[in-house]
Amino acid sequence: MKQFLEIGKIVSTHGVRGEVRVQPWCDAPSVLCGMRTLYFDDAGQTPREVRAAGAHKGMALVHFAGVDTMEAANALRGQVLYAPRAAFRLPERTYFIQDLVGLDVRDADTDVSYGQIAEVSQTGANDVYHIRGTDGRVTLIPAIREVVVETDVEGGVMKIRPLRGLFDAD
Repeated sequence: MKQFLEIGKIVSTHGVRGEVRVQPWCDAPSVLCGMRTLYFDDAGQTPREVRAAGAHKGMALVHFAGVDTMEAANALRGQVLYAPRAAFRLPERTYFIQDLVGLDVRDADTDVSYGQIAEVSQTGANDVYHIRGTDGRVTLIPAIREVVVETDVEGGVMKIRPLRGLFDAD
C-alpha cells in the first residue's frame, strides 16, 4: 500500500498573494485544509509547509510557505498533492479508494472471480464499485453490507454476495 496518498490537485490561483485553489480528492475540503504539510510527490520527498488553508465553494484555498505571488502560484497549477497515510484514521469498514482499485472481487460462497475493481463512484447514498471482468465487461455493484462481505486490502481480495442477476441472467 502506498504510504503517501493523493489528496487533491491544484487547479488554479486565487487572488494575487500566492493562494491556490485545490480540487479535493478526499471526503471534504476541510480534510485537506487540516494538513500542516502537503507533499508534491508520492514518496514524501518534496514537503511543502501549508501557511494557511480554508474551504471555499467546495474547493480548498491553500497558501504555501514561499509562494507569495500570483506567478509563483500559477507555476503550481496541475500539481497533484499528497498526504501521508499515517495522518488519517479511518472508521471500521472504510477504505481509501486508491487501496480498493485493483482488488480481485470474488464470490463469498463459491470463490469464483468476477474481476477487479476498476473504479469507485461516490453517489452520496453509497459508493458503487465498477468491476471489470476478464471479458472487459463492467458490472456495477453497490458498496453495501448486504453485498460486500469482506474486504482484505492487504490480501488484494474483496468477497461479495452479488444481488440476484448482476453477474448472470437469473
